[in-house]
Amino acid sequence: MRVVLSTWGGRGDVEPMAALAVRLRERGVQVRLCAPPDEDIARRLAAVGVPLVPYGPSARASASKALPPTESARPPAGEVVARVSAEIAASQRRVLPEAAEGCDALVATGVPAALGGARSVAEKLGVPWVHVTFQQLTLPSPHRAPLAYPGQSYPPGITDVPTLWKLHDRYLNELFGEAINATRAALGLPPAEDVTSFLFGGRNWLASDPVLDPWQGSAEVDVVQTGAWFVPDDRPLPDDLRAFLDAGEPPVYVGFGSMPMKAAADLPRAVVEAVRAHGRRMVLLRGWAGLSAVDDRDDCFVVGEVNHQALFGRVAAVVHHGGAGTTATAARAGRPQVLVPQGADQPYWAGRVAELGIGAAHDGPVPTARSLASALETALAPETAERAAALAGRVRTDGAATAADLVVEQLG
Repeated sequence: MRVVLSTWGGRGDVEPMAALAVRLRERGVQVRLCAPPDEDIARRLAAVGVPLVPYGPSARASASKALPPTESARPPAGEVVARVSAEIAASQRRVLPEAAEGCDALVATGVPAALGGARSVAEKLGVPWVHVTFQQLTLPSPHRAPLAYPGQSYPPGITDVPTLWKLHDRYLNELFGEAINATRAALGLPPAEDVTSFLFGGRNWLASDPVLDPWQGSAEVDVVQTGAWFVPDDRPLPDDLRAFLDAGEPPVYVGFGSMPMKAAADLPRAVVEAVRAHGRRMVLLRGWAGLSAVDDRDDCFVVGEVNHQALFGRVAAVVHHGGAGTTATAARAGRPQVLVPQGADQPYWAGRVAELGIGAAHDGPVPTARSLASALETALAPETAERAAALAGRVRTDGAATAADLVVEQLG
């Protein structure tokens, strides 16, 4: 059996697909992953032996263009998304049909332009396909409001959920319809009239943990919740990092992954001062935000690529941007969290962590030393740590294996 996986986005969009690829290979399936051409993504996939077919613009460069140094230099968010969507779609329709030729199934996630292109290629080739999401907010539901895409806002005072979904669907058509239908036209397929039903009207897999993200939908949407997808990671921590961890009390981890972060120039000092306000040492992930030590004191250790599964088990708290994967990994490790959401689904995860009592949601995307220290006070409280440790045993770890079985049984 041959399966092609497709995504476009940052590390959080790629890592779970790598987890599925690893589990599929264990079942004798030939698999390749179409993803952005970023060097960190290529290195990570090579480390787990997953063949990469690169396409589209760099995810990191695209994020940086969307967040230039000054507010006045930033183009409208919707304009940026539409432009990047067109670039993604144009590259994907050159690469994916050839990559998927002769495959038995296609599993896709990522931004709507890439998702629509993958669904169109599957249609052209006549192979089954599945849409994967790592949180439920993009899936139509009568029980909650939809996710707001960049540049989208709802009229004040409108809280009726069906009305909000109608506005959401209209905006998706305006934002992504042109890119998706350009791909369909190039493949000789008729246009998709409605983006939402086109993307989510078939088979959907919700690759999130049922405790952290309990599905709230209806029978009208075909959804199977598998649990979150983790790459088995047995990489040892670097010797110097282990020595730092062994030299004192568990530190606070701070990392914002593939988020450039607003006001990033002031961010390292704010982070360091906030952690020091609690008398804690810290491990900083350099990441796209460029975190770094601000002086020569020995309470700060800066890392690049590192095994989060091993590291999170040795820290006092995890401060991060609120990506689905990082939230689930910290919960699995039983560590309290502080989420500093930047957008998309991240405010949702921040709210869930706060509701479950396993951490704190930072108020706003730009942390100061004072605001971050205040959030850390909640996360470092003994009762928060107790709740986080208790919840860890309820987080599923077999999501990728479950999904791999579904691929073989339902699509093979």
